[in-house]
Amino acid sequence: MRKHLLVSDDLHPEPDIARALWTLQEARQRTLDALTGDLDPDADAGPGVNTVGTLLYHIAAIELDWLYAEVREEDYPEAAAVWFPQDVRTTAGQLTPVQGEALDRALERLAWVRTQLMDTFRTMTLHDYRRVRTLPPYDVTPEFVLAHLALHEAQHQGQILLLRRLNGQPAPRR
Repeated sequence: MRKHLLVSDDLHPEPDIARALWTLQEARQRTLDALTGDLDPDADAGPGVNTVGTLLYHIAAIELDWLYAEVREEDYPEAAAVWFPQDVRTTAGQLTPVQGEALDRALERLAWVRTQLMDTFRTMTLHDYRRVRTLPPYDVTPEFVLAHLALHEAQHQGQILLLRRLNGQPAPRR
């Protein structure tokens, strides 16, 4: 069967926003592909190495934070407390270990956050997409946020694939 490797602009009427959303969705699909099969989110890869469960919690938390702090410039919705019962980092600055959580729960969290993001961007104008948000540490645009989140997820997806290999689980074929 022939593959069609095409970027879609169906996700938004503005082509620039549509392509950025497509890139983010492609990064997510690759993460989901990396999670197929008999995968233990708690499998230990050694000292100082984050588990798959910890990485998935982190991916979702960072996406939520950039969406609300940088793009929407507002506090998290109350429902976020249900999905994120603990801070993403320890007091020492390391990712908070996530253990004993079913993979399905992590996937539901990722989907919940992504729905928040897609709902926000679906109605965004090109002007607002490129409008600079001035925050205390930096200036940022939603355009940058989408690029950053796609790269962030892709980097952690690579870590997930490495963890699979370290735990004797072959990477799924794409």
